Amino acid sequence: MRRAASPTVRRRRLASELRRLRERRQLTLEEVAERLAWSATKVSRIETCRVGVTLKDVGRLLDFYEVSASRREELIDLARDSRKKGWWQAYDDLPTEYATYIGLEAETASMRGFAAMIVPGLLQTEEYARAVIRGALVISPPGEIERRVEVRMARQTLLFRDNPLRFWTILDEATIRRAIGDSAVMQCQLKRLLEVADLPNITVQVLPFAVGAHAATGGAFHILEFPQPADPGVVFVENLTGNLYVEREADVYRYTVAFDHLCAKALDPDDSRRFIAKAAAQLG
Repeated sequence: MRRAASPTVRRRRLASELRRLRERRQLTLEEVAERLAWSATKVSRIETCRVGVTLKDVGRLLDFYEVSASRREELIDLARDSRKKGWWQAYDDLPTEYATYIGLEAETASMRGFAAMIVPGLLQTEEYARAVIRGALVISPPGEIERRVEVRMARQTLLFRDNPLRFWTILDEATIRRAIGDSAVMQCQLKRLLEVADLPNITVQVLPFAVGAHAATGGAFHILEFPQPADPGVVFVENLTGNLYVEREADVYRYTVAFDHLCAKALDPDDSRRFIAKAAAQLG
């Protein structure tokens, strides 16, 4: 079964291709902007995927870069695909940053990450997710919490499709010990972790408090990798004031090294399951 392509990933790929075409012509942003009667800011925002780009503007760029007919057709098709809507855009009240992340996640082939405080959204039970979202949305309009829960549950289909996402998470012990909801909610969540840990595409490890300082004391992160070589990996870092996408190859590599160090310090998958099972049993 072919996976639906993510418009967000397509936009990212198109932006990268347009930047590459300019660099091959050894042109600056200012030179392109002057020739097309645009601002250098507009060209920059197109190349960094900060704004969508119209088919007309893509055509003007390709004309200016003197792209061959076959290559032009390929990039125009990519531009058309990048304008298609993903399933999550039916929830038109989702914050832009969240919608952007879901778009990237939808096309991810594998994801590795470290969860510092709460269980990753892809592994959350509905009741746990509801408690997490309620805690985060101190002020929210009617129905907002339930819409967020619905979206979070829909995202989890990535783990169970015909060609499932490969998901490897390292959970800080705090994610196991922190009481989210009541004891029944936490116990169900821990049992859920045990269930998914048995799936061949999911790896769960626990990083005990006893480890002390480690490579990710700065907080949680996820490394997203895509099936197409044209789509380089990206690191997603979430914080209270906004989301950060790390894309420079050297920086992505640093997070990859940090993840490898965490793997070495964490309990192995079998010991992690026993750790989680014991914590679940202690809840009653």
